[in-house]
Parts: sequence; C-alpha cells; structure tokens
Amino acid sequence: MIDWKLVKRIAGSLSGEAPGLEFPAEGLGPLALDAAQRIEAYTGLEPRAPLPEPELVSRRGWIDANVETMRPVFDELAERLPDRGLAPGPLGPLASHASRAVLSAQVGAMTGYLSQRVLGQYDIPLLDAGGTPRLLLVVPNLVGTAERMQANRDDLLRWVTLHEVTHAVQFGAVDWLRPFLAGRLRELLDSLEMRLAAPPSMRIPSPADLRELIESARSGELVTFVIGRERRALVDQLQAAMAIVEGHAEHVMDVIGEEIIPSQAELRAGLEQRRATRSTPLRLIERLLGIELKMRQYREGKQFCDFVVARGGIATLDRVWADEQALPSRAELVEPALWLARTTMPEAYGRTS
Repeated sequence: MIDWKLVKRIAGSLSGEAPGLEFPAEGLGPLALDAAQRIEAYTGLEPRAPLPEPELVSRRGWIDANVETMRPVFDELAERLPDRGLAPGPLGPLASHASRAVLSAQVGAMTGYLSQRVLGQYDIPLLDAGGTPRLLLVVPNLVGTAERMQANRDDLLRWVTLHEVTHAVQFGAVDWLRPFLAGRLRELLDSLEMRLAAPPSMRIPSPADLRELIESARSGELVTFVIGRERRALVDQLQAAMAIVEGHAEHVMDVIGEEIIPSQAELRAGLEQRRATRSTPLRLIERLLGIELKMRQYREGKQFCDFVVARGGIATLDRVWADEQALPSRAELVEPALWLARTTMPEAYGRTS
C-alpha cells in the first residue's frame, strides 16, 4: 500500500504554502449560481442534482482533497508493484516496501508541485461511485496569479469559477459521462505494468532530497507505467473524451466570459502562458501515470467545439453528450467535419477511426 502520510508530508513540504493570503469569500455562492444559470441557458445542459458549493481552500487543502481522490487509484496500482529483481531472498519484502516508498514519494512530489499552480478544480472521485464532487478554488494561487498578471482579482475569480462550474454542469447533466470515464480508467489500470526505473533507496526522502525528487517525478524517472500496444486505443479514447470535456469548458467560458468579464481578453492571453492553471477530473492521475493530455489536444478540443458551433450552433455541439458513441474519435477531433457528417446521420453511427 502507498504511504499516504508520506505523500501528504512530501506534498506539503513542496507546496510552499503562503499563509495570511486572503480572497473575498462573500458573494462566492451567488457568483457560482449565476455562472451555472448562464451555462445552463447557453448549453441546454440541465444538472440532475444541485451543484457543489464552491470552496476556498489552501494548497494543503487542495492536497488533502486530491489525496482522497487518488487513493483508490494508486492503492490498486501499488498492489501490482513488481517484487522481482529488487532483492532476492530475505531482503525481498524490504525491497518491496522500499519500492512502495518510491511510488509514494513520486505521488507526493507531483501533488506538491501541482498544488502551487492549480487555480481551481472540479474534483470528482471517478473510481468511487458514491464519492461527492467538490468545487475547489485555491486561494494562494489565485492571489499570486492576479498579482503577477496585474489582473483584477474579481475578474480572475469569476473566470476560474466559470470554468469549474462548467465542468460541474457537464458531469451533473450527462449521466453516462462519469461511469464512462471511470470504466475506461479501470480498463487502463488493469492493463498497466509498473516498473521501477532504478533500484529504490531504502530510506525516506529527507528535505534535502526533495528538489531532486520533484525533478525526477516531473520527468517520470522514478516509476514507469508500461501500456501494451493493444491498449493504446483505450488511451486515445480516454484522452479524446477529456479533450472534449476541457474544450467544451474553454468554449463556454469564452462565450459567457465575453458578456460578464471585462478583462477576459487579457486573462486569456495571460493564462495561456501557464496552462497548469486548472485541473480537470483526470488530469492529476493522467500526469502521474505518464499519459498526461498534451496541450495540443486541449487546443484541439476547443477548436473542435468552436468549429462545430460555428457550423451548426450550440445545439449541434450538444450531440456530443448524447452517449459515448457520440464522442469524436481521434481522427474526428482533428477533423470536426468528419464528426459532423457522422452525427448528422444517427442511423449510421459508425466511428471514423
């Protein structure tokens, strides 16, 4: 099992928490409600249940929330850590324990690194069907980003809230989306082979090791996840789905933001330079598994949505939420006209691979 106390300790050490920073909490609920109403009016998506209330959290609060989301995923992976080749004979159990410490260290390092950058997150526990989604806004990162960009704090808060509430509306309205992503993620986990790239150290990382550790974690040098060639199609399908989830949110926030955020153009330009500003439901897990969605695919997702709306309006884009077969293939994501042709004739719902 992963040592989650070690994960939190390493992540907290790397988070660089900035105490004393404040962000106005008053009006946050009405702000999110207004965003939801505008999103629902524009997209036609209607959540089946009330959306989660937005929460202002510290970096450590974000870490705690994400540890709970990641726990079922990485506990399952840790059970598959190979013991072979680490240490023969009576030292085998000790080596196995050390390999789990290495995985714990990598998860902690990456989580701590991302905690410094994420502005907001719609946090949904995909592998826990009963898990309650949360809508998190990371205070020190919002404050720091507004200061560095010389941006209006209220505009930035509204911008990030709009994006995360769009995710909440997506998952609240599209009944099949959460189980679809959970199912694909489970299939992927079942097919992964995990290898340690180098013999693990037998000691817990000291504070002096943390800088080297995070660089290793960011470059994927500690643990390698090997996906069989037959599962590459599964990865492509999962990433294409996440490109649509993210691209749809980007499209929506541009359309609605133009109406309600005076400095939207400046915010868009500034935030394009730091794309780790938000965390989609799978992003942290993707990054830790080494299959992180490339920025090119985020752009393709938005370009797909922009193209479809330009050709047929938002009602045409809504076809993407009909069922999992309506999601674009990798080829259709790049060439949206192929998707338009396929979904214009539902009786011929075959996929373009």
